[in-house]
Amino acid sequence: MDGLVETQSTAKGMQRRSNNRRQAILDAAALQFRHQGYAATTMRDIARDAGMLAGSLYYHFPSKSELFLAVHQEGVRRIADAVDQAINSNDANVEPWLRLEHGLIAHLESLLSGGDYAQVVIRDLPIDDPALKAKLVALRDSYEDRFRELIDALLLAEPGDARWIRLMLLGAANWSKMWFRADGASPAEIGKNFIRMIRASNAMEIRS
Repeated sequence: MDGLVETQSTAKGMQRRSNNRRQAILDAAALQFRHQGYAATTMRDIARDAGMLAGSLYYHFPSKSELFLAVHQEGVRRIADAVDQAINSNDANVEPWLRLEHGLIAHLESLLSGGDYAQVVIRDLPIDDPALKAKLVALRDSYEDRFRELIDALLLAEPGDARWIRLMLLGAANWSKMWFRADGASPAEIGKNFIRMIRASNAMEIRS
């Protein structure tokens, strides 16, 4: 019995070390992909930053594309968790425009916090690996389903505007990293103003 307990304890310890090593690899990869891009980053670069031999890296991730996908998945998970918490932590009776505002602000805060994972997610997708690009597009579309649902709940002057509002909002939010300044408008202010302008334009169309 003691032998079984010892074996189980050893297995759990090995699993924890493996999980810690995997996280270190993902962190190192996110940093490299953010600053160097997918094409310029090598597995050797990532292994060096993770403090391990390049050959050992392939034990955890068999290819650079698999590692890039894993970094994207982690980045999208973090942003999605923030958005889900923002739109679900409020009163269920919060009006749709305000729920959309909460979700957009959480999205902006995640992107503009300076984290490596979020910056990798909003970089241009690799164009020389169609299979990888298809997986990343599917991952992005799954995330954006949250905003499809939020926007579909709005009373719009033209129902067909829902798609354009989603594309415009997320496109503007993702591009904000190019002009955002820490001493300027906050992510919350940016999100509130984006929604205010779209909401006002929609209200004018309804009245006309």
